[in-house]
Order: sequence, then structure tokens, then C-alpha cells
Amino acid sequence: MAPPASALLVHHDAIRANAAHFAASTEGRLMAVIKADAFGHGHTEVARIALEEGAAWLGAASIDEALALRTAGLRAPILSWLNPLDADFEAAVTADVDLAVASPTLLGAVSRAAARRGRPARVHLHLDLGMAREGCPREGWSALCELAHELQRQGAVQVVGLMGHLSCADAVGHPQTRVERQRFVNAVLAARRRGLRPGVLHLAATAATVTGEGNGFGLHRIGAGLYGIDPSGTSSALRPALTLTTHVVASREVAAGTGVGYGLDHVAEARTNLALLPLGYADGLPRAASGRAEVLVRGRRRPLVGRFSMDMVVVDTGGERIRPGEPVTVFGPGDAGEPTVAEWAGWAGTIEHELVTRVGARVARVHRVDAPAGRSLGRTA
Repeated sequence: MAPPASALLVHHDAIRANAAHFAASTEGRLMAVIKADAFGHGHTEVARIALEEGAAWLGAASIDEALALRTAGLRAPILSWLNPLDADFEAAVTADVDLAVASPTLLGAVSRAAARRGRPARVHLHLDLGMAREGCPREGWSALCELAHELQRQGAVQVVGLMGHLSCADAVGHPQTRVERQRFVNAVLAARRRGLRPGVLHLAATAATVTGEGNGFGLHRIGAGLYGIDPSGTSSALRPALTLTTHVVASREVAAGTGVGYGLDHVAEARTNLALLPLGYADGLPRAASGRAEVLVRGRRRPLVGRFSMDMVVVDTGGERIRPGEPVTVFGPGDAGEPTVAEWAGWAGTIEHELVTRVGARVARVHRVDAPAGRSLGRTA
């Protein structure tokens, strides 16, 4: 069978090293965030690696993502934190999936589902610390805590945790972080005054963990960092975990003055060689990087020229005529001189998170599996 025209290589050794780093730095208080198919790296594979390397919890955005982990046989605690009112809370309760709740209405829906299943729902009360995104508004926190206490007294829910999310933790010393940390401290005290005694507090995601801005609150929810992404740009300990490769499908020599692509935005200044690659914005290459991005061909960086198309881009290889079938590295860890995801993010004016999660389904996923650590994948907390 011929190799795929384009492939996304997932480096398990890098994910393993990153997970071990965070497990050690958080003293085992690691929640490995596996949302969005583990940031495009493969949810089951990454979850297993993280648990082998010391993660205590798994985190997912939706109930469906959490249930997929259960279906894969993973029994560690799982938290799902982003669900609509009509989500399948009964399935979550049955599968022992913890649920974040941010309003009395949502808490009521979860408790009714739990009553139908005849067992309490495990919930984490979620406070908005200032992002005006998910989480309970501060003015509604007391009412949410009071309802949670009453439902817990009735046996409908078990308040397992309290959680929040810092808005500016990627900027070391940002004054907003001090404000939001204090808001969280106040929220914990308010919950305790209303009779709640949750055993789990969690505030820090990757940026707050790397910078230390989120220390002191139990679990650390690490998503981006598992995959080698540091939103703060301050850590040298993380290893990128993806390499995107493709192969030349056609090449040609062109004369000076030849235009390339839609709009002929690029015009060759001299005689040169062009190679066609079977990747485009449908495969995740950001069109905003047109005219700036580079790829690695025969060990040298070469510019992509012309506007990116849905299915193809063109690379200018100068005086070298590249044969069809020759490999090209689009991005990778950078060890061989190839562009990194961070560079691509800069060319596109976006963040690394967006690029690793948007690689399309036409690109084959290839997992480079290293030796397993051999630790248990069973429930650890």
C-alpha cells in the first residue's frame, strides 16, 4: 500500500515527557485535558499516556467526549465542564462523569437526571472570575452554593469541587491575576460558610501552572502543555508533539514574470522551480499565512508562494527541481530545521492551539508509539 500523501505524525514520547513534567511539577495533582480529540492528537492515546505518567484526572469539554474515554475503558475521574441544559446528564451520572455547573438552572437539570438514575451526581461549582465566559456570575454565587447545599442534603448531588479560570495568567505578574485569585479565595470561603466542603479546588490551566500564577489550589488542568504548547512563552521544558508531512505531487520550471495562484498575488522575479503540495486550507493550513509561510524541502526551508487554495499550495524551490513523490515537512518540533507550529501561528496571526486542532480529516494520523511505562490505567482518585 502506498504511503498517505499527507500525514500527521503524533510523537508519543513528547506527550509522555510533557505529562511526566506536569505530573512532577504539580506533585501528582494533574488533570489531563483531552478535549477536542486531545487537541487533535488522539483522545484515547493521549489519555492513556497521561495516566501512565501520573495524571490523577482527565478533563473533557462535553459529555460525549467524556463518554468516549469511558468507552475506551478508562476509569480515572473525568470532569466535563461545558454542556447545554438538554445534555445527556443521565448518561454522565451512570458513567461516573463529574459535571461542572455554573447556574441554579443547570444544577437543577443535573440533579433531576441524577434522581432518575437513583444516584447522586458529582458536581464542581464553576465561578466566573472575570472572563464573562463560562462560569457563574459572582452575584449569583451565593444562590448557587445554597441550592447545591440543599440538593446535597437531599442526596441528589455531591459537591466534589470548586473551579475557576484565570484570564491573564499567561502574562507573569498581571494585576488582574491577583484580583481573580482573591475572588476565588472569597468564593471558596463563601461556599464553606454555606455548608459545602468540597475536596477538590482547581484554578490553574497550562499558563497559570507554567508561570506559577495558579499555584495553591489543588488540581491543575493541563491541556495545551501536554502537547508542547506554552501560552506564556516562558518554559523551555515542553516538547512539541506533532509533525505534519506531505509529498510533492507535481513540479515545473517557470519563467520570470509567471504568476502563481488566485489573483496572481505572487509573480516570479526570475526563472525558478515550483512544486505543488496536496494540502490547503481544507486540511488546516491557515490561509492567513499566504505569502509568509515556509516548509522544509531537501533539508532547506523554502517559501510557499501565492494564495493558499482549499486543496493545494505551491512552494518555490529555486534552482532545484523537486521530483513528484519527494517528502516535504510542513511543521514539526524544529529539530531538523523545519518550521514549528509556533512559527506557523506567527505567520497566520493566531495561536498554536488553533493550528493543531484544525488539521483536517484527509490527513492521515500516524502514531509513533514508544515503550509504555506500565503503570495502571485504573481509577486513581
